[in-house]
Amino acid sequence: MEFKDYYKVLGVDKNASQDEIKKAYRKLALKYHPDRNPDNKEAESKFKEVTEANEVLSDPEKRKKYDTLGSNWQQYERAGFDQGSPFSGFGRQGGRSYQFHGDFEDVFNNLGGFSDFFNSFFGGSFDSNFGRRTNTRRYSSQKGKDATAELNISLYDAFNGSEKYIVLNGQKIKIKIPKGSYDGKKLRLKGQGQSAFPGSQRGDLIITLKIADDKNFEREGNDLYMDLDVDLMTAILGGEKTITTIDGKTINIKIKEGTDSNKILRVKGHGMPSPNGERGDLLVRIYVKVPKNLSKSEKEKLTQLDFLRRT
Repeated sequence: MEFKDYYKVLGVDKNASQDEIKKAYRKLALKYHPDRNPDNKEAESKFKEVTEANEVLSDPEKRKKYDTLGSNWQQYERAGFDQGSPFSGFGRQGGRSYQFHGDFEDVFNNLGGFSDFFNSFFGGSFDSNFGRRTNTRRYSSQKGKDATAELNISLYDAFNGSEKYIVLNGQKIKIKIPKGSYDGKKLRLKGQGQSAFPGSQRGDLIITLKIADDKNFEREGNDLYMDLDVDLMTAILGGEKTITTIDGKTINIKIKEGTDSNKILRVKGHGMPSPNGERGDLLVRIYVKVPKNLSKSEKEKLTQLDFLRRT
């Protein structure tokens, strides 16, 4: 999360007096106010920035905390601070007052509330009516933004289903991984996302599952692939080989006489589970292993076999 330089936002020096801060804020707030800049997203963003900067720098307690921590603000997340006091008033500018039209709460609320930096640093609400205490119940129906995260799991976690834990905002949260989960599957944790402002309804946390590569199996849809080494004589004469499936079962598969390398044998119902309870298949790729370091006697016998095959 990026550090916000509130002095730079208002265009004042770090040693600026409260009057200088107030004057700078009034000038910029009048310049960028949405009533003066209808349908101008850039002006709305600027208005939000200067309003947030003024909330901090116009309050002695908030300003002191901000100046003390500076760019080391992230230490706040481990220490924590209390909320600050509300906004100061608008007052007059140039001997005259400026009347805003519409509901100021709605204007600022439409901009999404204070930044994540402010909420992490101070955790405070703001008084959008400049001197009158904010009624946070007016905002309770607005839902904050959804947050996103990735969670790495194994293929076995996806096959069996499992429970994982993550730490979010100091809380340990349990996540249930459904059986048959696939890479890219999204899980929604309601109420674990961002809040638009203190007291508002939180958004959801959207977790995307990332399944790590497995040394034994490859997944394609609900089917699984595995490699099986077969010795040359078994490939020539046929026989049986034992394999272990993803759920730990040991089964024998038949190798037909004259099996070529790269041939795929299908074992039905031993793949990944689907939401309806059915399972995909296990596809076994045959790799014929050519013997090396043959003895003289073995070479003579193979030569004889080759001669017989040619005649």
